[in-house]
Amino acid sequence: MTLAWTTRGSGAALCLAILILLALHAFVPPPPALAQTDEAAAEAAPAEAVAEDEGPELPEELLDPAVDPQVLEYRLVPLTKGELAALAGEWLQIVKAKTEEVARLQVEISQSEGNVAEAKRDELTELVAERKKLFNNYDKVVAAWEKKGGDEAAVADYRAYKSSIIIEETRTADFRTLMNQALAWLVARDGGIELGLDIAIVVGAFLVLLIVARIVRRVVGRYIGRIPNLSKLLQAFLIAVIYWLVLAIGIMVVLSALGVDVSPVFALIGGASFIMAFAFQDTLGNLASGLMIMINKPFDQGDYVDVGGVAGTVKSVSIVATTVTTPDNQLIVIPNKNVWGNVITNVTASATRRVDLVFGISYDDSIPDAIRVMHEAVRQHPLVLAEPAPVIRVNELADSSVNFICRPWTKTGDYWTVYWDLTQRIKESFDAAGISIPYPQQDVHVKASAAPGYPQLLPEPSATQPSEGRSLP
Repeated sequence: MTLAWTTRGSGAALCLAILILLALHAFVPPPPALAQTDEAAAEAAPAEAVAEDEGPELPEELLDPAVDPQVLEYRLVPLTKGELAALAGEWLQIVKAKTEEVARLQVEISQSEGNVAEAKRDELTELVAERKKLFNNYDKVVAAWEKKGGDEAAVADYRAYKSSIIIEETRTADFRTLMNQALAWLVARDGGIELGLDIAIVVGAFLVLLIVARIVRRVVGRYIGRIPNLSKLLQAFLIAVIYWLVLAIGIMVVLSALGVDVSPVFALIGGASFIMAFAFQDTLGNLASGLMIMINKPFDQGDYVDVGGVAGTVKSVSIVATTVTTPDNQLIVIPNKNVWGNVITNVTASATRRVDLVFGISYDDSIPDAIRVMHEAVRQHPLVLAEPAPVIRVNELADSSVNFICRPWTKTGDYWTVYWDLTQRIKESFDAAGISIPYPQQDVHVKASAAPGYPQLLPEPSATQPSEGRSLP
């Protein structure tokens, strides 16, 4: 009895517990991770994968093979790096499809002959021209991608694809196919004609730039010449710099107008400047020395100078070297570093120069007569200046003569004329006045001595003695 009741009570308790659990399950929602069934997860996963594979959405105009190149350039500007990467992949497929058509037609040409082959060659030429336009747009997309930070290795691969296609097709094509393509390129508006027009524009622009640069140089030279205390060398240097700057800037403008990107030129100059600074140390030293010469003006064009053992007239000074013409018309080019680093003697810097002459007379002649003759010869010369007064004095009692200094003054340009004229006139005046100009001489005494076997003559030197004429012992 007791056991039966216990059994019936346990069953009732179990049923009550099951009812409570069912109620809780009905009113409490399951966790979010478990709420999604396996079927729903299977449906959502392909959707996400498809979204990842699709990539950024691109405008249809950018994928049109017939898109205008100018329109394509405008539409590429707002695109991001990721969009440009996707667009480059699409254009790769476009040019690949066209290249497959070219390859198929080349195979047909290799397997045909006669008129059929000629017709297919004409078709191939048109097909290559169409692909050339596609490659132009392809290059624009890749270039835009590169400018916005595209992967360098990927960009290089895209460009290598195009280069390899062109090289291989050219290598495997027969001669007649190449000739047809070359002729078609020459007469194409975007081929040979465009290149010819560009060359004509560059040549014409360069000629115009030459004329403009010369006009600018003439005008600048006229105004620079009015600046006081500016040497001719510095004037010539500034005029040359302005002339070449006008040409350089003009050429950059013309190339930019033709669509050539000149920004790499400036980057190249900036990068090469460091290398050139080390490679051309001596040249840069000459450059700095040339600037110092032009600024400090130790000499000017046309001056007679003595620099580092080289004497001559300065013909020109460039940025790295000085050109000197010697009196015997030799042309000597001296690096500016050697000019500025040595003693510079400017002979013609002053307006007047002193002529230094030396004359000797015999010890037996009259000193006052000699001074009078020299004064008279100097006074009568028309190029000798009255001020400063000439100096004529006894300067030395030499071994064979009494030496005088004769130092008149003249204009720098008349120096050598006065030097040569007075040398001749004073010699002639001495002769007319009976004044002799001695020269060194030596008396030699010969003594005979009886040597065993045969006579021997031994010279006996004697001291040098002053004499008016030559005598023999």
